[in-house]
Amino acid sequence: MRGNDSTGERTRGGVSRWLGKLMKCLWSEEKLREENRMIPSPESIATKDSVSRYSSRAGSEQKQDTGNIEEAESSLRESGCLNYEEARALLGRYEYQKGNIEAALHVFEGIDITSITPKMKLTLARRGGRRKRRSQSDATPPMSMHAASLLLEAIFLKALSLQGLGRFKAAQSCKVILDIVESSLPDGLPDDFGADCKLQETLNKAVELLPELYKLADSPSEAISSYRRALLHHWNLETETAAKIQKEFAIFLLYSGGEASPPNLLSQMDSSFVPRNNLEEAILLLMILLRKVTIKKIEWDPSILDHLSYALSVSGELRGLANQVEELLPRTINRTDRYQTLALCYYGEGEGFTALNLLKKLFSFEESSQFVLALLIASKICGENNNLNSAEEGIRFAQKALESLHLKCDQMTSDANFLLGVSLSALSRFAVADTERISRQAEALEALETAARMTKFRDPKILYYLSLENAEQRKLESALHYGKDLLKLEGGSNVNSWLLLARILSARKQFVDAEIIINAALDQTGKWDQGKLLRTNAKLQIAQGRLKGAIETYTQLLAILQVQTKSFWSGKRIYKSSGILDRSLEIATWHDLAYVYISLSQWRDAEVCLSKSKGIDPHSAGRWHATGMLCDAKELNKEAVQAFGNALDLEPNHVPSLISMAVVLRRLGEQSHAIVRSLLTDALRLDRMNPSAWNNLGLLYKAIGPSMSLDAADCFKAAALLEESAPVEPFR
Repeated sequence: MRGNDSTGERTRGGVSRWLGKLMKCLWSEEKLREENRMIPSPESIATKDSVSRYSSRAGSEQKQDTGNIEEAESSLRESGCLNYEEARALLGRYEYQKGNIEAALHVFEGIDITSITPKMKLTLARRGGRRKRRSQSDATPPMSMHAASLLLEAIFLKALSLQGLGRFKAAQSCKVILDIVESSLPDGLPDDFGADCKLQETLNKAVELLPELYKLADSPSEAISSYRRALLHHWNLETETAAKIQKEFAIFLLYSGGEASPPNLLSQMDSSFVPRNNLEEAILLLMILLRKVTIKKIEWDPSILDHLSYALSVSGELRGLANQVEELLPRTINRTDRYQTLALCYYGEGEGFTALNLLKKLFSFEESSQFVLALLIASKICGENNNLNSAEEGIRFAQKALESLHLKCDQMTSDANFLLGVSLSALSRFAVADTERISRQAEALEALETAARMTKFRDPKILYYLSLENAEQRKLESALHYGKDLLKLEGGSNVNSWLLLARILSARKQFVDAEIIINAALDQTGKWDQGKLLRTNAKLQIAQGRLKGAIETYTQLLAILQVQTKSFWSGKRIYKSSGILDRSLEIATWHDLAYVYISLSQWRDAEVCLSKSKGIDPHSAGRWHATGMLCDAKELNKEAVQAFGNALDLEPNHVPSLISMAVVLRRLGEQSHAIVRSLLTDALRLDRMNPSAWNNLGLLYKAIGPSMSLDAADCFKAAALLEESAPVEPFR
């Protein structure tokens, strides 16, 4: 107990001596100011009152801030006495540390920053210059480094006090620190500058705080400028501090919602990359952080990769993201996340086969049922590949996901059922026997309906495929019901939903209603996204015999597509894939227009359309088919057969060419019935809902003779039923 008492007495004695010296300095400074001004100073009165309050309280406090005492003693040893501003800095810090923010701010506001700024600048400049010259012959600076550090800390604490009280001047106060240091040392701080005092620590905190203060003051442009200033000037920041600022800056650039002007990096070499917008600057910062992780300058932070994934995904640079993930050191992220991320990147770049192989490799390491998300991704990729093996694999992956989930997560279970339905639907299109096809279609509908029920019919993608599957099975009432619900749910925001509903109405021969739907969609859609809508509208006009109106619609569509193409090549288009999509739509439009001119016997106009298509893609099966139809209309049978053959050489599964080739060969009678039948059965294997293929197969059986009359009747019946429910263009 005696030891504790003696310790308390020594502490109280030290504080009393410190406060006594502080009061002496303050009073002497106040006396000098009063003699000069001959008027009382409110600041001096406030300071005396606070000092008196401290001295009366000092005897009762057991825990004091020994850092304040040491700072005061250090300054007293160097200068012999604390001046007025230094005393206020110490007292303000003491008040701030006690949590008396308003009192601390009152003390700090008594410091005349304007008058002490030149002295601090000169002190810092001489200290920096002396370190460079390594000479001791320089003139004595106007204040000690401890005093300069103390005053800079006071300015920083004043900014914190203003921030705590919600004052907008906090950023201006904090900026003063950076202005003083930067103007004093324009080439940056030398190494170990201010190591013998708290200057470097205060500077680090001020550099980090300033952007945050500007954000709180709702000044995004100043925040961005302060971030760039923090990173471009040589402040001797710690590695972790610099990394934190880089990360926060990248986050602000990505999600602040504003667009800043590009940085003015005059000091960079011509070959250096200079970001042109927020997104590029954020990506650059995040890639720098990943590089620091790789060379082990900073610890791994998973959020860095999360933000970079978002940024590169938005910019369409998924291959760049894949490269960044591949360059990460082993065990930086776990193997599952690595393979799933890479698979998503390659899938997004259109390399589904590569993505699927990565996921299969992941499944080979451990039991695949442990990777539910990977199983769902794999099933989605397989369901989109139009081949038998992929459909079967998609079903297996979805079933494994369902077994692993076992109703643990409704959302993922719903997704698994949805993907199972998509793969079953794809498998049904490859079924040879009708019984197998009908069974798969029923299973697909059941899986899709289960997924829809689990999401209470509120998931747009599930409703879309549910409507689509019903439409393809010619259950048009159900398809129309789900299509309308989908349109209401999305609020008309998705072009594909409008198209599906219009196609369903056209299959019901409600062409006027379908046109109304298309016109409503056109009113709510921007010019750049009207291409498919206009093409469907033209086909609706053709179905109603309004060929001139269809020509005008196709002409309007081609004008939009050509403007899009010019904009794309001039660099105005954002998405990399848009050029390919627009060109394929343009080719199909030229072919459609050629068919209209062929039906009108306007051969020259049809030839112009086909030449335009050839200029875009000389190796198009669709163009060769249209060329064959033109030759057939001119009764150039051999040329027609050659054109259809060229189409099948380019695309063996091109259904229109298979049917047209069979029609011409049957008419010529130069080939056996077996060859014609083979062509038509191949067409039906690829598209069992094609009424033209069934009708021509019936005509073939009828030509063979009475022995095939029943088969011919069945074919004609199927063709008639399908024709009654055929849309103006395929549902899918």
